[in-house]
Amino acid sequence: MARFSRATSIVISVLLGLGSLTLATSAQAATTQLCQEQSAPAVSGVYNVQNDEWGSGAAECITTDGNADFTVGSSAIANATNGAPGAYPSIYQGCHFGVCTSGGLTSTPVQVSSLTTGKVTSSWSTTQPGGSNDYDVAYDVWFNHTATTNGQPNCTELMVWLNHNGPVQPYGTQVATGVSVGGRSYNVWEGSQWFGNTVSYTMTTPATSVSGLDFAPLAQDAVSRGYLSSSCYLIDIEAGFEIWQGGAGLATNSFSVAVNGAAPVPPSCTVAYTLNNSSNGSMQANVIVTDTGNSPLNSWKLTWTYPGDTKITSMWAGTYAQSGAAVTVTNASYDGTIAPGASVEVGLNGTYTSNDAVPTNITCS
Repeated sequence: MARFSRATSIVISVLLGLGSLTLATSAQAATTQLCQEQSAPAVSGVYNVQNDEWGSGAAECITTDGNADFTVGSSAIANATNGAPGAYPSIYQGCHFGVCTSGGLTSTPVQVSSLTTGKVTSSWSTTQPGGSNDYDVAYDVWFNHTATTNGQPNCTELMVWLNHNGPVQPYGTQVATGVSVGGRSYNVWEGSQWFGNTVSYTMTTPATSVSGLDFAPLAQDAVSRGYLSSSCYLIDIEAGFEIWQGGAGLATNSFSVAVNGAAPVPPSCTVAYTLNNSSNGSMQANVIVTDTGNSPLNSWKLTWTYPGDTKITSMWAGTYAQSGAAVTVTNASYDGTIAPGASVEVGLNGTYTSNDAVPTNITCS
């Protein structure tokens, strides 16, 4: 459906960009709550998380932690399922009604005539509760007649429904059934609006995740049906949940957009070191590594120096070497590749004599 408006923990977070290092500390990993029309940057501004409660005044909020993820924490939305949804909590790359992310589609909008196979792809992993909740799980992809706009895009809105719960359906009417596009089967819906066409591709086999979804075949099919002009520009890719009723527990676990040939986001990752338990000379900590770039992080390595006398005794999801206070951690055999926006969690046990202070000089590569 188209939218018409729009125990104490010690954490050290390290942002490592290409040739630069930024260090930040906090009492615990930050979680942000977004309600109504609030939004927050994710992955250092590569994406934006928005609550986008545009069609309801009911209490509804999401939480996010700065990575490419969010969870619908609570929702009292109760819209009629034969009308418009109440909200579209989502994450996006590009420009949403003039609010733009960094890099990717923002720096390089892609004209439909140049949208070749593999040019723009996305991966998305979700959690979808059932029950009496009424919602869809959908990409909302916006095209504009020019490469930029500060308001409502004025060409075509293209939606890709992975799944839905309840009797909700796309905007307009169904115009095709069982169409094969890009190796997947879809039903196609279309409806005209004041800004242009809304065309929706609903997967005939419901999915909770997609990997490397290619938008070129979908755009080409929409062009062939007369719903999209090849002169328009792809300026925004959003992924989220249109909610008619309920929706608590819906979650985006990871999300990424890759624009082949666009100015890349410098290879980067964040590291969050959390000291969870410490007593009587024993300690336990978790280390979360997150890919904040727009390409997979392969064969990752962490280094740090303990300011105290911590000695690691065991580790899982990683391999360590320690010489004095200096520690090097490399990936395990099964977690060496981290997708954009995704994370790997490493755990460790250790001992100390007088001081198990957390490291303040973690590097990630």
